[in-house]
Amino acid sequence: MALSTSLVAIALSFLAASVGIRSCSGSSGAGEEAAAARSAATPKDPSSPVNSGPVAPVAEKEGAALLGPRAKRPGFSGPGAEAGAVTVAAVGPVGEPAQVPALSSGARLEDERNTIAVFEAAAAATVYVTQKRIVRDLNMRALEVPTGSGTGFLWDTEGHVVTNYHVIDTGRARGSFAVTLHSQRTYDAVLVGGEPKRDIAVLKIDAPAAELRAIRVLPAGGSIDVGQKTIAIGNPFGLDHTLTTGVVSAKGREVVGYGGITIRDMIQTDASINPGNSGGPLLDSSGRLIGMNTMILSKTGSSAGIGFAVPVKTIRRIVPQLIKFGRVERAGIGISFLDDAIAARAEVKGVIITAVMRGSPGAKAGLIPLRQGRDGRIVLGDILVGIDDASVESYDDLYNVLERYRAGDQVVLRVRRGATIVSLPIRLTSID
Repeated sequence: MALSTSLVAIALSFLAASVGIRSCSGSSGAGEEAAAARSAATPKDPSSPVNSGPVAPVAEKEGAALLGPRAKRPGFSGPGAEAGAVTVAAVGPVGEPAQVPALSSGARLEDERNTIAVFEAAAAATVYVTQKRIVRDLNMRALEVPTGSGTGFLWDTEGHVVTNYHVIDTGRARGSFAVTLHSQRTYDAVLVGGEPKRDIAVLKIDAPAAELRAIRVLPAGGSIDVGQKTIAIGNPFGLDHTLTTGVVSAKGREVVGYGGITIRDMIQTDASINPGNSGGPLLDSSGRLIGMNTMILSKTGSSAGIGFAVPVKTIRRIVPQLIKFGRVERAGIGISFLDDAIAARAEVKGVIITAVMRGSPGAKAGLIPLRQGRDGRIVLGDILVGIDDASVESYDDLYNVLERYRAGDQVVLRVRRGATIVSLPIRLTSID
């Protein structure tokens, strides 16, 4: 029995030596001796960054196949550098950053060159708008302190500055305004006029014409396409003349503006817009004004990649009126109406007429207002539901529809009178 056990052990030992069995922890038997022999046959270079050791014959063959006969490792010399040894080459001193060759002065990308050119052309037309207010300290001394800031842009060389109405609103009654140009010179400004329902205001500064460079404006009929490049210049968080880029993400957005009325056809962009960018120009790749940065959609108050700009066609229509008249000339009917919230609670769609001005187009057309019956009950009069082919379900709709017309235009009102829709032709008049 002991003899049989010895024979089995000898047989297993012989088999292991023949096939080179290795365990997870290393080699055994003849495998160990073969490895030791190979290790002894390969001298070690103490200066090598790699601790060379026993290498399996398969690795030797693979190394030779990859590098070629007697090939040297880049950046490494000494014993073991031949193709028969597998080593890792040293790249350079540890911790040293890789060097990138410097570009020549004319090697910028075309898009980079365009962005730089637009900024150089439009930065001088972009200004920093500040509100100031007089306050008194503990000693009752009057001090003028800034109370808000935003961005604007020069409309012409006469000193007219366009910005958002909400940038200047709180300073209208008790404050004053200052405008800082690209040259860092600051001038006092006066309010020329504003249209809160479109969030547009115009200031004026008295500065030398040489310092005033008007912004270029996209001409009427110019196209704005989704996907085209946008460049925003502004003063986010008071950091003047900051540039960000993006694209036109969408057109025709309808967003309720500062004045509580929907601003239609707004431009959506992913160019970063933050507090302080309000009133700044949104430009195309030709450096032309396509919109005025106005608001963002964000849960944090900082840019989330969804910004909105008042479209240039609205700016082109309103700004000249503000400069000429100090207000926007609007066409009207000559009526008063019930608040939309009350009409909504009553589940009434349309504008409920509460009063008709004497001598107005509405009075001449025979509009019937809301009235109180003899028994004290409120009796509905006419409900305005449309003008020409446009439907009217609220004052918001009425305001936006009337923007299409001018005083003197002939239109057809559609009103609900009881259970009947009545059409009444009228000529619009100018209203404040």
